[in-house]
Amino acid sequence: MLNKAILMGRLVRDPERRYTQTNTAVTSFTLAVDRDRKGANGERQTDFIDCIAWGKQAEFVKQWFTKGMLAIVVGRIQSRSWENRNGNKRVSIEVGVDEIQFGETKKARERAHGNDLVPELPPVDPDALGADDFAALEDDSDVPF
Repeated sequence: MLNKAILMGRLVRDPERRYTQTNTAVTSFTLAVDRDRKGANGERQTDFIDCIAWGKQAEFVKQWFTKGMLAIVVGRIQSRSWENRNGNKRVSIEVGVDEIQFGETKKARERAHGNDLVPELPPVDPDALGADDFAALEDDSDVPF
């Protein structure tokens, strides 16, 4: 079976991070995703999609994404059942985040939102990256292009 969702939208609010009993980070956020077509009255329609990231992805989302930022999310649609405080059964549909990327450049964010709302990204030191971050190529002769 195939279950893959690709979304591009803006964060409705700052991401919320919490930790499980085993100290695993869980970050939830909501994306506002515009529909392709306008409604009957000519207004733009927007869907609000709940997303949840776990582990390193959760830490990354909390550190670098804020309200209003454009994000590209790749994940899977999942449902979960739960009971509210009144004992009523509820079902939530959300996207489990496998990948998340910035949907716009830093310059575009600054133009749209001003410098005060844009977190400063640190410079990347290639020597500080772990072996898991990149696989070193000894010989690029196997590269197909």
